[in-house]
Amino acid sequence: MLVNKAKGFTLIELVIGMVVFSIALVLFTSLIVPQAIRSVDPIFQVRATELGQSLINEIVSKSFDEASDRVGGSVLCSNTVAPLCTTSNNLGAEEGAVNRENFDDVDDYNNLSESDENIKNTLNESVTLGGVNLYQGFSAAVVVIYDDNMDGIDDAISGGGGYIGRTKLVTVTITTPNDEEIIFSTFRSNY
Repeated sequence: MLVNKAKGFTLIELVIGMVVFSIALVLFTSLIVPQAIRSVDPIFQVRATELGQSLINEIVSKSFDEASDRVGGSVLCSNTVAPLCTTSNNLGAEEGAVNRENFDDVDDYNNLSESDENIKNTLNESVTLGGVNLYQGFSAAVVVIYDDNMDGIDDAISGGGGYIGRTKLVTVTITTPNDEEIIFSTFRSNY
């Protein structure tokens, strides 16, 4: 008499198989998912670099100071004789220059802060691709200080609030949507 044995998996074999599959799934997702999230970092970094460099280019293309002329630099402001340059405690946009369209000298950009859809190009236009703002989630902040000895420290700290120098340090900080700060800086001298 032949007895037919049932073919298949036992309950214990099924449970062991599910445990092994669960462990493999956890390992897979813990290794792959963070890499997928980080894969967008280079895109953010490239966009931040484009934004930072374009702001730096825009800023240094302006006149050194409000007191300097805008036609070839034949009249330069000074820290000793008239016309005097803007003092360190007055760096920033002059009256009437509340938006970038009206900025005409380097220190007008001091304390400029823009983010998301407020980040525009020099023509005050949003930068979009396929109707999507390229800088959504980004922020940009600009600081301008006098730094004649080019050490990265505000000379007005040692020179007092009314300090006037011949070199301005422009620092642009771009913050990406994943909170990475990328800092760009350049010097603009009075020439």
